[in-house]
Amino acid sequence: MQKGNKIRLFLVDDDALFLKTLEIEFLQHADFIIETFATGELCMEHLSNNPDVIILDYLLNGIDKYAMNGIETLDKIKSFNPDIPVVMLSAQDKIDVAINCMHHRAFDYVVKSETAFMRLQKIITTLFRYKRMEKTLNWYMERV
Repeated sequence: MQKGNKIRLFLVDDDALFLKTLEIEFLQHADFIIETFATGELCMEHLSNNPDVIILDYLLNGIDKYAMNGIETLDKIKSFNPDIPVVMLSAQDKIDVAINCMHHRAFDYVVKSETAFMRLQKIITTLFRYKRMEKTLNWYMERV
């Protein structure tokens, strides 16, 4: 995490309304540094900003039908830095889509719905609680 305890969050979705809604929800409920992108390509161009977590749409072809899809973007993110947690987001409520995302090393999969934000918030909270515990354990192990 950077700048104190602020989490740098990348939101990547080709649905401008959903993207803005997510951004507003996160800004209202926690202290995040948020960067938004309409394509996977734009997200990739900014990975040097070191996001703590990325929320990534599965399809990503609404603006440009030739744009990278979410799985291609996920693979490139993991090639850049395998430790960046990526939560896949999709309107598709299909188990095979979720399994495919997990095979490509997504941290989790969330279906776009009226409860998506609450679920994303819980995932991020759990993720950073685990990271804090891991740091504490590493600190302790160095001193033993």
